[in-house]
Order: sequence, then C-alpha cells, then structure tokens
Amino acid sequence: MSPQEFAAQVRSRLEGAKPIRVDTVAIVGLGYVGLPLAITAAERGYDVVGFDIDEVKIAQLEKREANFLSERESKAFKAAKKLSITSDERMLDSANAYIICVPTPVHEDHEPDLTPLESASRIVGRHLKSGDLVIVESTVNPGVCERVSLPALEKNSGLSREDFYFAHCPERINPGDPNWDVRTIPRVIGGRNSHSLDRAVALYRSLIDAEIVPMQSIKEAEAVKMVENSFRDINIAFVNELAMAFDKAGIDIVNVIQGASTKPFAFMPHFPGCGVGGHCIPVDPYYLIRYGAENGFEHRFLATARRINERMPAYTVKLVEDALQSRNRSLSGATVVLLGLAYKKDVPDLRESPSLVIEKILKEKGARVRAYDPYVPRISGIRTLEEALKGADAAVIATDHSLFRDLSPSDFSRAGVGIVIDGRNCLDKYAFAGSSVLYRGIGRRI
Repeated sequence: MSPQEFAAQVRSRLEGAKPIRVDTVAIVGLGYVGLPLAITAAERGYDVVGFDIDEVKIAQLEKREANFLSERESKAFKAAKKLSITSDERMLDSANAYIICVPTPVHEDHEPDLTPLESASRIVGRHLKSGDLVIVESTVNPGVCERVSLPALEKNSGLSREDFYFAHCPERINPGDPNWDVRTIPRVIGGRNSHSLDRAVALYRSLIDAEIVPMQSIKEAEAVKMVENSFRDINIAFVNELAMAFDKAGIDIVNVIQGASTKPFAFMPHFPGCGVGGHCIPVDPYYLIRYGAENGFEHRFLATARRINERMPAYTVKLVEDALQSRNRSLSGATVVLLGLAYKKDVPDLRESPSLVIEKILKEKGARVRAYDPYVPRISGIRTLEEALKGADAAVIATDHSLFRDLSPSDFSRAGVGIVIDGRNCLDKYAFAGSSVLYRGIGRRI
C-alpha cells in the first residue's frame, strides 16, 4: 500500500470512529522536548502531569522557570493551571495517556545508551492500566521501541501488549526557532497496530497544528528520525571537508555555496563550522550505524561523515595555532578567549557542544583559555564580553550568538586581540581587510 493510500485509510477510520477520550496526559521527561509538549497539552485543555526523576530540575520547574523555553512558552508555562510538575511517581496513576520524552544519548564508545528509555518505560509500566495509550517520543534506532520499551511496559504492568495501545512519534524540535516549535512542526507516527496508530494520531491532532503523517510500522517511524538527522550530518561533513580542501587552494567556501545555491533545483545549502552539536545530529548516526551492524551491514558513509565532523574542533584549534605561529607566537602560554559554549545560536544548550571539545584541546596544548557565553553563565569571574576579550592573544567564535555576530574588527583591536578564528563564519570577513586583526574562518580567510 502506498503512503498516500495508507494515510487515507487512517483518515477514513478516524472520521468514522467515536471520539477517543483522553482525560489526563503524563509527560515523562521534562527537558527540551517534554516540557514544551507538556505546556502545549495543558494549553489544549488536557490535565497534564509533567514528571521527571531529577528532583533539582523539578524544584526549578515548580517555580515555573526554564531558561530554554521561548518567550511564548515561558508565558504559557506560568499560566498553565492544568499542568502539574512532579517527581512523585504516584501522580502518574491519574493518566490514561503517557508520552515518554527522555534523552537517548550514546556512551563514550558511541554505543547507544538506552538506560533512560528503559527506566522511563519501567516507571510508566508500574502505573499503566488496561486501555491506556503509551507513546515514545525519544529518538531511537529501528526496533528499539518494540524490543526495549514495550517489553518493559508489559513486565512492570503485568499487562499483555494487547491490553494497552503503543506508538512511536519521534520528537522534532528546533530550540531557539521562533517559527518552528512543538505546535508547528509536522510529525510522523507509527503504531503497534491500527488501533494504537489511530489513538496516537487522534491525540496528536488535538495537540498540534501541523500535519500528522501515519507510517505503516513503528520501525518506519523510528527510521525517519535516523534518516533526517543523518542526512544533515552527511551534508555538513561534505561541506566541512570542502572547507578544509578549499582553504588550501585559497577558495572561499561560503562564496562557493552561495553561488551553488542559485541553482533552483537539486541543491540544498549546508555550511561548514567548527563542529556539530546538539542532542540529535552528532548522536543519531551512531544509532543507525549500530542498527546496521546488528543486521550485518556496515555504514561506511555514515561513519566517515562522523569522523570528519568530529575532527572539526581539532581543525579549529589548528587554525589558532597556525595564526599564532604566523605572528611568531606559540599556542602554549597564549591567552585564547572562547566565545560561545552552547552548541547553537542564542540557546543555553551544551549538549554535545563542539565548544567544549575546542576548550579541552586548547588547554591540553597549553593555552590559557577564557570561555564566555551570555547564555551559559560560568563561575569564572568573567561577566561581560569586553572583560572576556581584554588582552587576549586570539579569539575563537565557537557559537554564532547574536552578541558575537555584531562584533567588528575595531572591537577586537580595541581589546588588544590580534587574531580572530571565526568558527561559525558569522562575521563579515571583508570588514577585516586592511585591519590589524588577522581573520581566519572555516574555509575562508583574508
């Protein structure tokens, strides 16, 4: 059956069915994914139990404060009278729909760490009743929902999988994006059977305003998330490799990409940088690599892309080192200010941030490192950008925060900074022409 025919079949079933009643929704895991979803569910009229095992986080959220929410979400959070925040597992008893939104990281050896998902599934299982709906939003490789989460739910509830409904709706969220949020991003859903799929689709239709695309299996839904993030990782790796090659040839990679973007079809611009961060792009390819290995297939292309992108922090440090040497300075003993610790512009998210790797390598090479990020306060004594820059030998822009994008050559020269490594290519390189400040970007220079 084609995807279009399948979707039409689901629509037909829902149009002819009685409304599926859900009174209370429990969101398990209150991070970047779970909390906005919990707020949205409360806005849509559901009684919501927001649950997390992190009591420190819960204490903060009980004050209705979370620094990663958008301005709209923050206001809605404060006004959400139907949203209860708790670490008390007993509060989950009242729910008849559970959405699991816990992280799925990788270990240091890049093996998937399914411990949070297993733990959350056991917790939900202890409160699961016949007829309840469980949806996993956590990102996993194909097969994990049915191999890991579903058995844990059965074992801890004492129910058979035929007694409750089970589906997967892989999370999609773009922190800091004013246009694309939990309400507006289209979603895909796969169900254990048609009844589970119908219930999950009906619930999400009531929660969000975007398109809901039913998939023909849970594995298909799991694979969608793997593919979309691996696609981005591969394309970023491609332009990162081009940037390193073009730099040796004196070709500006950004100018080339902008030129290629004039083609109205068959090209999608991606841009190089000092590394790939966030919870999804640097993690999900490893899930797909592992899944391939479990099924007797080697993802050489994915593995190569990961190696290229993981190399970028070291490459950025090499740019610092080479620039200092061009001015008869050594990196060892030099003062380097690292501008930005978050992985993404104007958000406080440190997950998998390449900035942290850059900082580590700089220190290993003997540099004196000052790290400054207005979104990630540190106990370092540095309170302002001016204080961070003052007297540094070199500056590395590792995050393209709006505050840093506005910097000019005179800002650096006044502070005594003679070298700028633009790890996000966010400055106007042409403004540095004729300046005393040496500029180097990723695949671009003056």
